[in-house]
Amino acid sequence: MSVAKSDFKKVTTNSVQEMKRNGEKISMLTAYDYTLAKIIDSAGIDVILVGDSASNVMAGHETTLPITLEQMIYHASSVVRAVERALVVVDLPFGSYQGNSKEALSSAIRIMKESGAHAVKLEGGIEIRTSIERILTAGIPVMGHLGLTPQSIYKFGTYTVRAKEEAEAEKLVSDARQLEEAGCFALVLEKIPAKLAKKVAEAISIPVIGIGAGAGVDGQVLVLHDMLGMTHEFHPRFLRRYLNLYEDITGAVQNYVKDVKAVDFPNKKEQY
Repeated sequence: MSVAKSDFKKVTTNSVQEMKRNGEKISMLTAYDYTLAKIIDSAGIDVILVGDSASNVMAGHETTLPITLEQMIYHASSVVRAVERALVVVDLPFGSYQGNSKEALSSAIRIMKESGAHAVKLEGGIEIRTSIERILTAGIPVMGHLGLTPQSIYKFGTYTVRAKEEAEAEKLVSDARQLEEAGCFALVLEKIPAKLAKKVAEAISIPVIGIGAGAGVDGQVLVLHDMLGMTHEFHPRFLRRYLNLYEDITGAVQNYVKDVKAVDFPNKKEQY
């Protein structure tokens, strides 16, 4: 049965919760700069995540761990200046909230105050509940993140699917309930079995947005550079490439080089 879509002039944390109640799926993509954020916002994306994946796709690091709070604020500020409709959520980077709720609050305040973003996202379950609750006391909306949590990659030792075993699956469901009770407005589930993700989405009232978590959740998120085919060496099962910009951009640059070498560019119409 088709569901009529809400035409939100501005997407808010309340908007995405209303979308879940109405059965409307939530679309979410990452962005890290003004130009691409402006494009995807005007195309109708609901939520933009300024992800710590900028550490990988923008800076070339192997993991998300090296990116700093200052760098996240820079990227978030660039995105916020471009956005008119989408809800902008910013990752708190590794080391800016774990184990210290006062530091977590300070980090979240800096992101909100210096970038103008609308919410922050934290990785983890019951272990970070105190930090989440402290951030919420300042009126800052929080999105949770469970399953494969890239900031914990050295603990996991691999990017494989999480929560396949019963004990880890039970903890994930428990953590999801903990995050809802703590006051998170939404939750990302990354790279977990589709049946488990569907179970979580049905068990809690806040929106569940998946990446590699099947279709039974309330929305989907992808890294923009992966979805556009700019990162051509990354081939997870969950990724659908909607363009192949790696080949298109490579071809365009090759043609530019050829035209410059052949003195074909600029021609008489392209000069003053």
